[in-house]
Amino acid sequence: MNAGVLGTGHYLPTKVVTNNDMEKIVDTNDEWIRTRTGIEERRFAEDDVNTSDMAYFAALNALEEADVAAEDIDLILVATVTPDTPFPSVACMIQDKLGASKAAAMDVSAACSGFMYGMITAKQFIETGAYKKVLVVGTEKLSKITNWEDRGTCVLLGDGAGAAVIGEVSEGRGILSFELGANGAGGKELYQDENDYLVMNGREVFKFAVRQMPESTVNVVEKIGLNKEDVDYLIPHQANIRIMDAARERLGISADKMATTIKKYGNNSSASIPMALSESVKNGKIKDDDLIVLVGFGGGLTWGAVAMRWGR
Repeated sequence: MNAGVLGTGHYLPTKVVTNNDMEKIVDTNDEWIRTRTGIEERRFAEDDVNTSDMAYFAALNALEEADVAAEDIDLILVATVTPDTPFPSVACMIQDKLGASKAAAMDVSAACSGFMYGMITAKQFIETGAYKKVLVVGTEKLSKITNWEDRGTCVLLGDGAGAAVIGEVSEGRGILSFELGANGAGGKELYQDENDYLVMNGREVFKFAVRQMPESTVNVVEKIGLNKEDVDYLIPHQANIRIMDAARERLGISADKMATTIKKYGNNSSASIPMALSESVKNGKIKDDDLIVLVGFGGGLTWGAVAMRWGR
């Protein structure tokens, strides 16, 4: 039995915040932000829109694309570091909103790698036969943990949600290999402080990311007996265009074969990979039988990668 993606979805808040808008908040400018991050604008959720609300709308979109009813979902996994409340979990909240009454539900905390951890957890349940359909969501309201006086981080972050329905797919398709990892000793480089703000050592995170993303990509491709040249499409965590390009160039992948949403949406932590996946599917960038790699890194420090043959 092979586990793969049956449908994807994403949700974006309607409030667009440009670099020019950021100039009014913190000591920065459009040129500085664009050249160092690749970001031109980002989305922020309104005060009355919670992490669970964005997750719910992304999940609805994914269920519709998958043609799967909420009551047929066996498990809901939500990756987030910005839950509405510590408990109940966001997964339980959207289980209720969706009417997915038979689904077990829990949140996963692995920061920007969270969606990868969720996908691989879903894969195990599907391939053992324990569950038939699992909903995995990455959702973040990073604007609520942003230090608006820290120009090194506040210009990077945005809000949003992405989702995927995982289930059985045909032989040769679906998730073919994966890698998950963590280095707790690096937790001091990217964390949430006592004021609930996100804090990052940008230099150290950059060095970690440009090494780990290409390495993990090569590892998951080699596990299935292929080479990096066989990758049709790369979906990296949308952290910083310089990190993404450095990884892409090390892999020898052309720019048109890499999903790039950071320009419009910024860094969305656990939501960035499923949002980029969903948008790529809807824009026709991914086609049946393409070999795609999803790869991310985040606080913890954590990382994860998935090699997948697209299609049902």
